[in-house]
Amino acid sequence: MTLLDDHRRTDWTPRMHRRHEIVTTGGLAGALTVGHVLRSCGYQVRDFSVDVREGVPYSSVTCTVSLSAEETETFAERLRAVPEVVAVDPF
Repeated sequence: MTLLDDHRRTDWTPRMHRRHEIVTTGGLAGALTVGHVLRSCGYQVRDFSVDVREGVPYSSVTCTVSLSAEETETFAERLRAVPEVVAVDPF
């Protein structure tokens, strides 16, 4: 079924998959806090992996997030506002 419409779509925003490494403190709880923030902000997360090791002060969250150009600018700022986040680095 094909729908034809004379009106242009203005609510659609192009998105790109962007991979980030997020360094956290607080062990597994800190990494899960990052997951909660991603979800509560409404980001579309394509993959999410956590590296937590006993005796190491920092953990690593690697994720691929679908972001528009506008969201790309604020993504790192939002995550850096979380007390457990030490760094946000794009791949």
